Amino acid sequence: MRKRNVVSWNTMISWYAKTGRYMEAVKHLTMMMRAGFTPSVVSFINVFPAVSGLGDIDVAHLIYGMVTKLGEEYVNDLFVVSSAVTMYAELGCLDFARKISDNCSKKNAHVWNAMIGGYIQNNCPIAALELFNMALEVEDSGNLDDVTFLSALTAASELQQLDIAQQLHSYLIKNSLLSSVILLNAFIALYSRCNSITDSFKVFSEMQERDVVSWNSMICALVQNGLDDEGLMLVYEMQKLGFSVDDVTITAILSAASNLRNQEIGKQTHGYLIRHGIQFIGMESYLIDMYAKSGLIEDAETIFKRNCKGSIDLALWNAMISGNTQTGLIEKSLIIFQQMLEENVVPNAVTLASVLPACSQLGSMALGKQLHGIAIRNFLDVNIFVISALVDMYSKSGSLVYAERVFGKAAVQNSVTYTNMILGYAQHGMGEKAVALFHSMKEYSITPDATTIVAVLSACSYTGLISEGLEIYDSMESEYGIRPSAEHYACVVDMLGRVGRVVEAYEFARKLGKEGNALGIWGSLLSACRIHQEFELGKVVADKLLEMEGGDRVTGYHVLLSNIHAEEGNWEYVKTVRREMAQRGLMKEVGCSWIDVSGNVNCFVSRERKHPKCDEIYPLLKHLSANLKDAGYAPPFVCSESDFS
Repeated sequence: MRKRNVVSWNTMISWYAKTGRYMEAVKHLTMMMRAGFTPSVVSFINVFPAVSGLGDIDVAHLIYGMVTKLGEEYVNDLFVVSSAVTMYAELGCLDFARKISDNCSKKNAHVWNAMIGGYIQNNCPIAALELFNMALEVEDSGNLDDVTFLSALTAASELQQLDIAQQLHSYLIKNSLLSSVILLNAFIALYSRCNSITDSFKVFSEMQERDVVSWNSMICALVQNGLDDEGLMLVYEMQKLGFSVDDVTITAILSAASNLRNQEIGKQTHGYLIRHGIQFIGMESYLIDMYAKSGLIEDAETIFKRNCKGSIDLALWNAMISGNTQTGLIEKSLIIFQQMLEENVVPNAVTLASVLPACSQLGSMALGKQLHGIAIRNFLDVNIFVISALVDMYSKSGSLVYAERVFGKAAVQNSVTYTNMILGYAQHGMGEKAVALFHSMKEYSITPDATTIVAVLSACSYTGLISEGLEIYDSMESEYGIRPSAEHYACVVDMLGRVGRVVEAYEFARKLGKEGNALGIWGSLLSACRIHQEFELGKVVADKLLEMEGGDRVTGYHVLLSNIHAEEGNWEYVKTVRREMAQRGLMKEVGCSWIDVSGNVNCFVSRERKHPKCDEIYPLLKHLSANLKDAGYAPPFVCSESDFS
């Protein structure tokens, strides 16, 4: 080009920046100046994204230094200010970004948005909301735009604080600023993130105008809050009103099918995708997850094998690893993990969080340590999900010291990390430590969730801390705002039953009414009746269990009832129960245990003599049994099927 001007240089800088050739964009700015052209405001607006793309803070200082040298006209230009703020925020230099923002005397919505967005981008939602409040104080709300309010809603969503969401909602209604469909859609998602699905649906139902995003936001909110059936019904309503499903809708349907373990819905959705030729990023991973959770692991494998060769899509690998782990195919999940490494696909936090549970299920702490090493080498040991998975793996593998070490070194902790550590203490019989750790959560402003309460109640149950357990149970709603569920009720019944307060446990379960019609509650009670020889009450509990939906199909309850009759000496009843089990095709699962010795997993199955050292093991067990009897230990009577054949 013979005649170049500022516009032609700016065009080239912009093109290089947009095509990802960041160094070329910066070079062209310097070439432009050497050619005798003074950069315009647009020149800097075009080059700032290239500088953030380079990730070099020194270059950023150099380029912004040029802006300051060119005078107040450049420094105070609102487009330059907002672009510079964005550049520094993307580089993680929030102090520089804030300094530029604060030095701007007359801000517009773009400047406020850039700084608020920068805080959100750098995971500082509280600072974002503080700046938003400042913007409301110094600006007329009419000078702010939808992006400003959307940014505030995003920050509130990250905090998951319902009161903040409601305050923002009230402000927008009060100032007649809530006419935008975009903002209403954001409120649906915000309330969902705050676990207030009722408020989400209220916003959705009162909308005068809805778009596809509105429907998708509400469907996703329902699915994410466990209301999968309602989410699927809303998809039907959406189509009935003439809205077409898109990739977001399909993703929500597949998630609902996964959660419901519904093969039919999953297959129909997959068929719809094929018929309409729909393709979107991550589709295969959603299908793999759905088929694995629906019990169709072979179909999941078919999709995986068709797409995995040469694929660097981490979601695809993670879905297959997780699917195999969740369905108990531990060896397969580890083989796929190894295959993934051989394909030079670098694991992420999700990969390790998916494969670590396989180590504890396999009983191999040596393998868990290797995965821990991979986490350290890839700087993933600071990730909260990996930390939680490591704590869980070490606890279940019998190394509580390692679990405590990982937990203690964690820079960031959440309710999941605490829950796993509490469960670790529970499994190792350290109830007092579990309770102390639970109460320490308050000091660090970490709110326990429903699963945390189950963990600490289990710890109290295992170790006989009845007063402490009942105190925590009684404070669930008042102190933590958590309504007890069947799992919490089962813990209380188990807690009372273990220490012999069986009648009290029965009265507790009975007073629950319909809420107490859960197999776990009455199953724990039946076990307690047998252990403490409350035979008559045990028969009442067994009748209740067998009347409940699904209870008649659980082998364990039939075996417990059979054992109760056996301990009473009612052999005719024992034979009747066993006969009914045979007629229903119910068989007791064979007992199995394993131990990792020097990196080798030794597996033992009841009545099996395949272990190479059986001739040494069983005589030693016989000797230990005799010593136990001498010490006064008398195991409860357990009858076997062979006794009554």
